[in-house]
Amino acid sequence: GPNGSGKSSLLRCVTGQLRPSGGTVQIDGGTMSGPGRFVPVHRRRLAVLEQRPLLLPHLSVRENVAFGLLASGMRRGPARARAEAALYAVSCGDLADRRAWQLSGGQAQRVALARALVTEPRLLLLDEPMAALDVSAAPAVRSLLRDVLAPADGPRRTALLVTHDVIDVLALADHIALVQDGRIAAQGPVEEMLARPRTPFLADLVGVNLVSGTACGPDTLQVGASIGIGESPDVSASPGISASTGISTSTAVGAGTGAARLVGVAADRPLVAGRHALAAFPPAAVSVHLVDPGGSPRNHLAGVVATVEPRGTLVRVTARLAGTDVGVGADVTAAAAVELDLRPGLAVRLVVKATQVTLYER
Repeated sequence: GPNGSGKSSLLRCVTGQLRPSGGTVQIDGGTMSGPGRFVPVHRRRLAVLEQRPLLLPHLSVRENVAFGLLASGMRRGPARARAEAALYAVSCGDLADRRAWQLSGGQAQRVALARALVTEPRLLLLDEPMAALDVSAAPAVRSLLRDVLAPADGPRRTALLVTHDVIDVLALADHIALVQDGRIAAQGPVEEMLARPRTPFLADLVGVNLVSGTACGPDTLQVGASIGIGESPDVSASPGISASTGISTSTAVGAGTGAARLVGVAADRPLVAGRHALAAFPPAAVSVHLVDPGGSPRNHLAGVVATVEPRGTLVRVTARLAGTDVGVGADVTAAAAVELDLRPGLAVRLVVKATQVTLYER
């Protein structure tokens, strides 16, 4: 979920750092927090891996990993042996005698993972563990986490992962719960949630346009009523029309009274006329023209350029559909952007490949 939605607060409720004012927290069938019951942090058998490893600088790597075992009453010899085994499991056995301040960011995060696993927690909490790593260290730690959570020769571990990165989701997760304004707005298997996003935040995470409206045929969507420019729709509210252009959550916009239609491919079953539905399609499926391109494209829309932003080797163009406030994002080459002289306020024609538009009920 977006910043401030309650993800970290939820994790603190699970660990016992926060005591919920209502509801229950259950782990593996046991109630940790609830009416008349509160299990303290040290008795929950949990481990947390955060953005920063938070190693104790005055201790060696081995001593950092053994710290939790010693604190629980284990004798020094067995704790030392367990710590060394945990370090070898994360490919850090040769770092045991170093001090924490002598480690790189990736090494420190591996050591922090060893420290978390050595106590054999029943639940591992991962609070954006790759967020503070550089681009070279993050993939290695992500790969290590994947091996730790789903080892080839052992039982899978249960983890609760907080992330903003779709790569983390694809590599590590089985199930997604989207948190918005302190509530679970949507949840389901990873493949289903990413293939058929139902909120602007998920659409932005995946990088697709998301438009909602009313089905007017088995494979056709007509945009509906306005929910206001720049607002993310409340999934529990009466459905209106929204769009996300894969730029940021704030690009969700509402439609006016226009009659723009999108033809696509129904994801599960044909749409039922009159029901609220969604259309998702990548910016790469949208081409931009100054005049009617000719031919007989199924999705031929008029619009006005709202923003033009460089995105690496491509340029992201966002256009508002004529007669509406619905934003649609298109990725074009830099050469095409220059040739077409794309700029805010320019009237354009958009062609959306119908075969790349996925339609599904809201």
